[in-house]
Amino acid sequence: MSIKPEISWADFEKLDIRSGTIISVNDFEKARNPSYQLEIDFGDLGIRKSAAQITSLYSKEDLVGKQILAVVNFPKKQIANFFSECLVLGVYGENHKDVTLLSPSLPVKNGLQVG
Repeated sequence: MSIKPEISWADFEKLDIRSGTIISVNDFEKARNPSYQLEIDFGDLGIRKSAAQITSLYSKEDLVGKQILAVVNFPKKQIANFFSECLVLGVYGENHKDVTLLSPSLPVKNGLQVG
């Protein structure tokens, strides 16, 4: 796999990546690929929804209470009948299907910014 084109520091600073805690998980029946609908608590930023194709490595029970990192300043994206309000970050496995979520190594306050 090749590296993507170089970006400037100003490009990186445009991303607003925050810590959050998953508070609810539902099956996303209308998604093309197996997915969950997540509700994530970002503290002072409020609760946001996201769709995530993470069903191969995580059960719904594993995810509730899990802290994650997500980009919170993308525009809403409609996926079937659902509006995703943030992008949960993860690392693709070798098959490009399994996704391992990125999360803080220690508990942190919801809504803190990655820098």
